[in-house]
Amino acid sequence: MSNLSTQLFRAYNRVGLVTQIVIGLVAGCLLALLWPQAAQSVSLLGDLFVAGLKAVAPILVFVLVTSSLANHKRGQPTHIRPILLLYALGTVTAAAVAVIASFVFPTSLTLVSQASDVVPPEGVGAVLKTLLFSIVDNPVRALLQGNFIGILAWAIGLGFAFRHARESTRDLIADVSDGVTLIVKVVIRFAPLGIFGLVAGTLAESGFGALAGYFQLLLVLVGSMLFMALVVNPLIVFWQIRRNPYPLVLTCLRESGITAFFTRSSAANIPVNMQLCERLGLHKDTYSVSIPLGATINMGGAAITITVLTLAAVNTLGIVVDIPTAILLSLLAAICACGASGVAGGSLLLIPLACSLFGISNDLAMQVVAVGFIIGVVQDSAETALNSSTDALFTAASCIAHGDVAVERGEGAQH
Repeated sequence: MSNLSTQLFRAYNRVGLVTQIVIGLVAGCLLALLWPQAAQSVSLLGDLFVAGLKAVAPILVFVLVTSSLANHKRGQPTHIRPILLLYALGTVTAAAVAVIASFVFPTSLTLVSQASDVVPPEGVGAVLKTLLFSIVDNPVRALLQGNFIGILAWAIGLGFAFRHARESTRDLIADVSDGVTLIVKVVIRFAPLGIFGLVAGTLAESGFGALAGYFQLLLVLVGSMLFMALVVNPLIVFWQIRRNPYPLVLTCLRESGITAFFTRSSAANIPVNMQLCERLGLHKDTYSVSIPLGATINMGGAAITITVLTLAAVNTLGIVVDIPTAILLSLLAAICACGASGVAGGSLLLIPLACSLFGISNDLAMQVVAVGFIIGVVQDSAETALNSSTDALFTAASCIAHGDVAVERGEGAQH
């Protein structure tokens, strides 16, 4: 019996991590359908996995960025600026795709429920102010609350400062970074169990019956996100690397998008994305900064959510939207989406900002937010999957285009 269990364990370990995650996904679905009570119990596994990722992500970003900058070799470019341009292009394009989809498939809402205990920001200025204050946040509080803008600011500052430290000090920082990275690898190895618990718990507790009345709205939302992931993003990547983009696109969707879909947290997926970038052979100096930064400002999925739900409210109220206003909405949604992570409640609480562009009252806008919370089990999952997988995709595309890879494996690292 012992030999059999050992053989099964070895056979399981020979299977790739992504395959193990898919097995966990299928097993979670079956358990939720056949034994709902047990499925609710195993949801603890999913909660522990997400908590573990969220626990290691802030300290990982802090020590990795500090170590990368402190031990950065002179003359080695990082190409952060091109990646930031891709983030901006992707977010604005996502908002434009959502506008077109909303025009082609106009959606109406039944505005009957109220969203309570949530306070939207008063304007774009409030969003930008939140971002600015996040930069100068107390470093201990930034680590405790997962404020990655503040963590990056302190890590970059200390990284540059330690470049003038003794070599032994820089080696110690590098050793600490390697130690935290090892812990992250251990946490990620539990992803199959975590996904199993998340899927089983979600299906058993909420199901999808309540979403039937919002089928068309979800179709426009998820359809826009799929169009971005499978059509627009590959075009952007092809523009960068001048080769077939789909192996790289599908690798990022499979190895980053799946876990992001079920954890529903860009912050929790930062360790997953960093592991993916390491397997792709990208330089640590680049992805250690671009990945946590992308989790904060690269919000194509959030831009789609804001735009689609706002235009659904506009269509419900019979307001006519002209092309210049639609373009303005795209830009506003893109700017607001970049600040989504700095606002309690995420992208949904930025909908009143976009609705104010059309003179929609705050009371009505908050009813739209309530609809967003109802469909959140699908909307938030798909949004996070698009956001997080695009962080890794654009980082890899820019690095490959500029030759910023430790080993020229490119999209061939999908195994």
